Amino acid sequence: MNANNQIIVALDCDSRAAAEDIVDRLGDECRLYKVGLELLTVAGPDFVKLLVARGKEVFLDLKLFEIPNSVAGAVRAAGALGVSMVTVHGMGGLGIMTAAVDAARAFPGLRILALTVVTSMTDGDLADIGVSGSTEEQVVRLARLAGKAGCHGVVASPREVAALRSALGADALIVTPGVTLPGDGSPGEHARAGTPRAAVVAGASHVVVGRTVTRAADPAATFRLVRTSLTAGCWS
Repeated sequence: MNANNQIIVALDCDSRAAAEDIVDRLGDECRLYKVGLELLTVAGPDFVKLLVARGKEVFLDLKLFEIPNSVAGAVRAAGALGVSMVTVHGMGGLGIMTAAVDAARAFPGLRILALTVVTSMTDGDLADIGVSGSTEEQVVRLARLAGKAGCHGVVASPREVAALRSALGADALIVTPGVTLPGDGSPGEHARAGTPRAAVVAGASHVVVGRTVTRAADPAATFRLVRTSLTAGCWS
C-alpha cells in the first residue's frame, strides 16, 4: 500500500479557519483527513463538503452510538456528504453496527468502521464500567462482533493491531489513532500509544496522526517524516 494512502491527518481544531490553514499548508502532501465531533460542531457539514470538493478523502469520526434507526440516518447523511469512512461504536452491539452497514450500501465508496476501545482507556477504566478482562481482549471481542455485523474494519490503538490482524484477516481495515513519531514526548491523552511504523508493521491499514503534524512548525515537512517512517515498514 502506498504510504500516502495510509496516513490520516486528524483535524482536531476549534475553528474552521484553523482547519483550513492546516489543509492549505499540507497541500498535495495529504489526501486523507479525519473530521471529529469538535470540528464538525464548529464548522458544520459544509467543511466536509469543501474537503471532498478539493479531492480529499474524509474519515468522519462520529462514534455513532444510538438506536439503529438514528444511526442509519446519520450514516446516510454522511454518505451524502461524500465521506469515505464513518465510525460506529462497537459497544452498541450487532443491531447498531448492522444498521450502519446496511445504510452504507447505497454509497459504494463508504466504509463503516467500528470503534473498539478508545485509546485513552486502560484496563482499570474498563473495570470501572463493568467490563472484565484486558483492553486487548475487549478490542478483539468487539472487532469480531463488528466483523459479524459486516463492518469494513475497526478503530483501535497501535498496541492491539497484531492481535486484530490475526483475528480479522488480511482484508479488514485497521485504523490506529494514538500514533506519534519517536521523540515526540508525551502521547497526550492516549494511554495506549505507539509509533506509526510500529502500527503498520503490525498490520495497520491506516494511522491517524494529529498534533505531531498539525502543531508542527512545518506540517508538510513533518507529514513527510511520518510517510518516510512508514516506507520501510509497509505490510503486504
